[in-house]
Amino acid sequence: MSYDEKQYQQWEQRLKSVELPLWAELPNFSLYMDQMTALVNDTLGPIGIDKVTPAMINNYVKHKAIMAPVKKKYQTMQIADVILISLLKPAFSLEVIRHGIDQVTANIYPQQAYDSFIKHLMFSFKNIDGQNNGRAVEERNLNDKLMQVAVNVIIDRIQSEKLLEIIEKPLTKVEK
Repeated sequence: MSYDEKQYQQWEQRLKSVELPLWAELPNFSLYMDQMTALVNDTLGPIGIDKVTPAMINNYVKHKAIMAPVKKKYQTMQIADVILISLLKPAFSLEVIRHGIDQVTANIYPQQAYDSFIKHLMFSFKNIDGQNNGRAVEERNLNDKLMQVAVNVIIDRIQSEKLLEIIEKPLTKVEK
């Protein structure tokens, strides 16, 4: 096994140990902007997701992707939305993400939808090596299918970025 392959397997093992918070594990008290960014970045950092900034969150509010804070404080719903947006933003526009969240939560409570998505994602992390080809939750309807497709996009993106990072070799002047 090459060094690159070992490095990739180590990354897979680290990803398998990542634990994302379910709704009940999110703070149930208000957070200021700096607390919100710290929480989201600490939560998603081990996955390799780009850090969220106050300017990004303000942009999400401006474009109505998340609700505006109340007295500059963010609630659990906004925290969950920023986590979901941070995971999905590299692949989808804010409008598509918000529309997807609205469609899924039209049929189930936001807490249930968030937990279901996180469970799908965590299952995919745990099985990233493909040795256990199952589903985290049986796809009973189109909402479940939508969540699984979105999870697949996240997994494919972070996996391809890691593979490129590992196998990327500096190009010599002749190769450029």
